[in-house]
Amino acid sequence: MNGVLLILVIVAIVALIVVGVQRGGGKGRQTQLEDARAEAQRWYERLGGQVMNLHADEPAARQALADAGERYNAAGGQLQQANTVRQFELARESALEGLAYARAARLAMGLDPGPDLPPLAASRGSGQLTQEREVSVQGHAYKAGPRPGPETPYFYPGGRVQGRPVPAGWYSTPVWKTALGAGAGVLGGMLIFDALFSPAFGDVGYADGYQDGFDAGNDVDANGLGDISGNDLGGGGDGGGWGGGDWGGGDFGGGDFGGGDF
Repeated sequence: MNGVLLILVIVAIVALIVVGVQRGGGKGRQTQLEDARAEAQRWYERLGGQVMNLHADEPAARQALADAGERYNAAGGQLQQANTVRQFELARESALEGLAYARAARLAMGLDPGPDLPPLAASRGSGQLTQEREVSVQGHAYKAGPRPGPETPYFYPGGRVQGRPVPAGWYSTPVWKTALGAGAGVLGGMLIFDALFSPAFGDVGYADGYQDGFDAGNDVDANGLGDISGNDLGGGGDGGGWGGGDWGGGDFGGGDFGGGDF
């Protein structure tokens, strides 16, 4: 009889421990959810203040504010539907991206851009333009650079397009939108990126892993690197395509861009 009672007591204690752990875990998850919601809401409201209070006539600033407004609307929709930590994190990312556009608009207007923003997850490893560039692809001229201007009114906060890092900067056309399309649009966008950021121009900086890949076929160091700052374009996934045959050999160093097709 005493043995049965002992077993029942042990079972009851274990059950109480399990219930306590479950309740504690539930409270922890709820706290994480509430924290994620508050964080996303904070950046969303800050973006709203920028979108509502900034107005510009200058084309580059006006375009950046339009993009900021688009991200504001997107973040608002995400917040309304979010019910997980991950979904709130995505809403936060949209709000931060909108703030990056608003910050670019302030710079284009000659205003203080304000405090630095947390880094965007989408732009990690994409780098930032530090020099002006101009290329011609399929008979069309494309420009990009670190500053806004009449010929470069489209800001991009940096990110990956079709798996390729595209640095933050100002562009003559929102070519990343073309590259996210289908069919010829994808090919056209990729060709423009290839031309704009090809090491054949001699002023594109890469992380150490990329540097080794370029040295074999191109005298990169001798050309003077520096177009994309911060050693940000290293990553591994694109190393083979950019550091080997496609860049140093046939497709862009020789036939297609260097000779016949373009």
